[in-house]
Amino acid sequence: MSVPYFYEPLIATGMTQFTLSETSSKHCVQVLRMDVGEQIDITNGLGGLFHATIQVAHKKNALVTITKSVQTDPPKQKLQLGISLLKNAVRLEWLFEKATEIGVTNITPLICERTIHERFKTERMQQIIQSAMIQSQQTWLPILNEPTPFEPFISKQTATQKLIAHCAPLSKTSIQSIEPSNDLLLLIGPEGDFAPLEIESAIANKFTPIDLGPTRLRTETAGIFALSCLKNF
Repeated sequence: MSVPYFYEPLIATGMTQFTLSETSSKHCVQVLRMDVGEQIDITNGLGGLFHATIQVAHKKNALVTITKSVQTDPPKQKLQLGISLLKNAVRLEWLFEKATEIGVTNITPLICERTIHERFKTERMQQIIQSAMIQSQQTWLPILNEPTPFEPFISKQTATQKLIAHCAPLSKTSIQSIEPSNDLLLLIGPEGDFAPLEIESAIANKFTPIDLGPTRLRTETAGIFALSCLKNF
C-alpha cells in the first residue's frame, strides 16, 4: 500500500521536524484519519522527497519527524507547452491536470489572434497542477507562467526543438516521424487554430510545423495527444 503523499513548498533539506500546513494537516488527520506513528511522504516540488512520521496528529498543525530526505534529479526532458487559453475553463483545467501527470515541465498559456477566454485564474490553475503532481507522486512541480501574447512569446524561445501543431493545408511533418529532444517546446492553438500570420511567424522563428493525424482535435485533446507522443522516458 502506498504512503500518503503531500506537497509542502517550505520543507527543506536539513530539517528534522516540520509542521504541515493547515490544508495538509486537515487532509492527513481528518480525511485520511491518520494518527501518531504513521508514515507519510512530502515533496517541496523542487526535487525534494521527505519520508516522515507523524508526531502530533492535529487537524490544523500536524507535526512530523523527518526520517529521511532525498534530492531527486530534475526530469531529463525539459518538456514545455505553449497552449492557447480556452473559453471553457473546465477543459483547460483538465488539460493542465493531465499534462502534469504526463510530465510537462513548463506551461505557458498563450493569447492568440483567435483566442476566446475569460479571466485566467492563476491560483486555481496552480492548485490543479499541485494536485496532479501529488496524485502522480512527482517531486518537481511544473512551472506555470502568466498568459502571454503569442508573438512576444515565440520570439524569445530558445528550446533546442520547437514544434507548432496546426491544421492549415501546408507542408508539415507527421508527429510519428518526430524524434523528441530533451529540450522541447510544443505550441497548440485555440479553437479555430492559429491564424495564418501566426503560423508564418512561428516558422520564421524556427518552429517546425507538425501534423497530429487525420482528425481535427479539440485544443485540449491535441495538447495531451501530442505530449504523450513527445514524452521521453
